[in-house]
Amino acid sequence: MRFGVIGAGAWGTALASTLAGNGPVTLWAREAEVISAINTTRENSVFLPGIPLPAGITATTNLADIAACAIILVVVPAQHLRAVLSQAAIPATTPLVLCAKGIEAGSHELMVEVAQSLVPNPIAVLSGPSFAAEVAKGLPCAITLACADSALGERLVAAMARPTFRLYQSDDVVGAEIGGAVKNVLAIACGVVDGAGLGLNARAALIARGFAEMTRFGVARGARAETLAGLSGLGDLVLTCSSESSRNFRLGVGLGQGRSLADLLAGPAVAEGAATAPVLVEAARAAGIEMPISEAVAALLAGASVRETISALLARPLKAE
Repeated sequence: MRFGVIGAGAWGTALASTLAGNGPVTLWAREAEVISAINTTRENSVFLPGIPLPAGITATTNLADIAACAIILVVVPAQHLRAVLSQAAIPATTPLVLCAKGIEAGSHELMVEVAQSLVPNPIAVLSGPSFAAEVAKGLPCAITLACADSALGERLVAAMARPTFRLYQSDDVVGAEIGGAVKNVLAIACGVVDGAGLGLNARAALIARGFAEMTRFGVARGARAETLAGLSGLGDLVLTCSSESSRNFRLGVGLGQGRSLADLLAGPAVAEGAATAPVLVEAARAAGIEMPISEAVAALLAGASVRETISALLARPLKAE
């Protein structure tokens, strides 16, 4: 079985490296230098430097090379999913596994909703606590594979799982998507707490209250609360809110230290939470869902003062949990 991976950022490259243990992988990227490095030196020196890649990966800049693959993982940034899928001529029966975590600007659609509006393919979602470098090194992780078609989900789990890459099947696609999208925004908030020197007590409180926000929003969008309490929600939230290996957490640390957003966003890596935060807040307000932490992150990204934003959060009326 040949796997296709669309997107050779850190996460796409790590997934390709893992899947190469189960079969050959065709890995697509726009960047010619990334493709050349992978094919000649067996390393993605731009997005995942220092980690050797298996020989079973063939990198390409030709999106048509992906079409012959039996399972295709789509690992492009959330705001680029629509454009990339519109260009990809993939057979209608080929399963697509969506690996981006975000909500589309303008439409407020989840990635599965974007994909379903463009292609007839069967779709699954991969989401959970997984730093790319650790996965590429073969360190253990457990994540969620969500698919509305349980039979297809079983086949995908069987095809993709590895001894150190454990996949837990779910049929709650919306829950898996929302957990992955919202945790990126909350990770920025936790980074701000760290960068501003507010302490571990504040971070723990923010994770707990942020999880309450995630659950409110998710349930309102049709997710199950137990999904959000699992790997793709709480599990991913804890991981990304507690380590500078998270791009979103690092972005928040920089904001908390007073660095400029432009400087923090410079470079090839994408912090999905920066694009998701304002979209999440728009969608929550439209649905009448209270998400004060997410609103604070959106305000900071729009240029609000860190000190004033934190003070406003702390001055909110006291209430029952």
